[in-house]
Amino acid sequence: MTAARTITFTLNGSPVTADVKPHHNLVELLQTQFGLTGARESCGQGLCGCCSVVVNGRAVSGCLYLASFVDGADVVTVESLDSAQKLSPVQEAFIEASAFQCGYCTPGFIMMVTQLLDEKPDPTDDEIKHYLTGNLCRCATYPEVMDAVKLAAKKRKAGATA
Repeated sequence: MTAARTITFTLNGSPVTADVKPHHNLVELLQTQFGLTGARESCGQGLCGCCSVVVNGRAVSGCLYLASFVDGADVVTVESLDSAQKLSPVQEAFIEASAFQCGYCTPGFIMMVTQLLDEKPDPTDDEIKHYLTGNLCRCATYPEVMDAVKLAAKKRKAGATA
């Protein structure tokens, strides 16, 4: 039996320590040791985006990313996006645009849209489609997701000028 190792990292802005086994992935770590269930393992192959987590400023597939790799890293999950019990502009936009049905894929989409708008505050339709190609919605809310991205971009701009 392989022994666990202790890692330390920053999780949603707070320093944390965890014991991980070499075969545990990031989703397992977040769920079992920190009770964070926003990133969800669905396909287990890094193809659907449901498990998207940001590590050191880049989105990763949490189902494929070994937990031990976050030692010393900065990890951001969907749970960190609201501040003082207020939803982020991206989260608000997803609700207002009805960009989900079952909601299973929504946290992954929200993480990717947040990163997209951080990089490109006013993306074109083609840029949105390209950026979100790794996220699948089995309920087929893609038109609403496109609307949500555009609405979130407007909300962010309005918030920056307010």
